[in-house]
Amino acid sequence: MRIAVTGSVATDHLMAFPGRFVDQLLPDQLAHLSLSFLVDTLEVRRGGVAANIAYGLGSLGLNPLLAGAVGADFAEYEVWLKEHGVDTAGVYVCDSLQTARFMCMTDQDANQIASFYAGAMAESARIDLCELAVRCGPPDLVLISPSSPEAMLRHTGQCRELGVPFAADPSQQLARLARDEVRALVEGARWLFTNEYESALLRERTGWSTGEVLERVGSWVTTLGSRGVRIERREATGTVTVTVGAVPDVTAADPTGVGDAFRAGFLAAVSHGAPAESAARLGCAMAALALGAVGSQSYEAEPATLLATVAAAYGAGAAKDLAPVLNRAGDRS
Repeated sequence: MRIAVTGSVATDHLMAFPGRFVDQLLPDQLAHLSLSFLVDTLEVRRGGVAANIAYGLGSLGLNPLLAGAVGADFAEYEVWLKEHGVDTAGVYVCDSLQTARFMCMTDQDANQIASFYAGAMAESARIDLCELAVRCGPPDLVLISPSSPEAMLRHTGQCRELGVPFAADPSQQLARLARDEVRALVEGARWLFTNEYESALLRERTGWSTGEVLERVGSWVTTLGSRGVRIERREATGTVTVTVGAVPDVTAADPTGVGDAFRAGFLAAVSHGAPAESAARLGCAMAALALGAVGSQSYEAEPATLLATVAAAYGAGAAKDLAPVLNRAGDRS
């Protein structure tokens, strides 16, 4: 399966605060908040949701097509992505702006305070999926991940125009999208991805109940942090729910990009025909790799390591089910 990933490409500036944010907040002074945190470390890493997911897919032996807008400072980053199996033919370069910046501070409880400078990402709507389909061949699936709202809406509409299945991953952009916009991004998605908070926000933004969302998508995949993932779909007999636990006993180094790694593992397994439960297990194994590394593209997706993780977390049978997927990934990497 050929997967195109639209969305942000960014540089991450990751800082670690040795205390707890909650200890610094005075409830009666929140209307006059003015805080500065002295951090212990700064890591500058490659990131951006679309690039993170494409990196994970490429590391698993696929050749994803990345479609995002970047600045003239992208050259070194592009080499890195190509070395990890990513096709950058869909990247739009804006010479007058810098590639987006994600600045994130994490406390000892893994809570985060972040800001995001869009930079060249604001030009993402210039990317034409119809033109890309002619130039690079039509993809089998397009993942619409966070970018400029205009780009997300345009690319979702173009998937419908082309008759190409798409997956919706609106995540952090839900906060600024209007009701009709969120509905337009969700309607008809083969896969809908959210975390637990975003699932509630999506219901609030759309005005739809869980059942009404499930009537409009193929399956809804909700990541639950340390509790794993929930997959829901509507069938003739009612709602079918599958829950897969997270990989246990993972030492958390940095939560940034963990959800992106999950999506890469999940979609890689789906692309090889694996059922949703098996795909979620591979996604959780990829998420565990990302959680144990600082930076969202610092992990190495070794098939043998992933199989061992799946076997330890979910049993030998689960590993056996995913062995054909990971063996093919090893052959292509």
